[in-house]
Amino acid sequence: MMFSSQSPRAIDPDMSLDEIMRRWPATVSVFMKNRMSCVGCPIASFHTIVDAAEEYHLDEGQFAEELALARDGSAKRY
Repeated sequence: MMFSSQSPRAIDPDMSLDEIMRRWPATVSVFMKNRMSCVGCPIASFHTIVDAAEEYHLDEGQFAEELALARDGSAKRY
């Protein structure tokens, strides 16, 4: 039996930031644009979008939308 290696297209709010960046490398640009230290941070394995938005005083909905745009290749890279 073969299993698909494709990643799901939706970013689950319970996913860690590390998992998001690993599944969709284009999302790294969103973290960099927002001057976030999440890339390479050991806490990224535990933090979610909600945690990061709170920590960096970002609008959670807008941040999630930016990540989704980057995931889909629709966001400007920084």
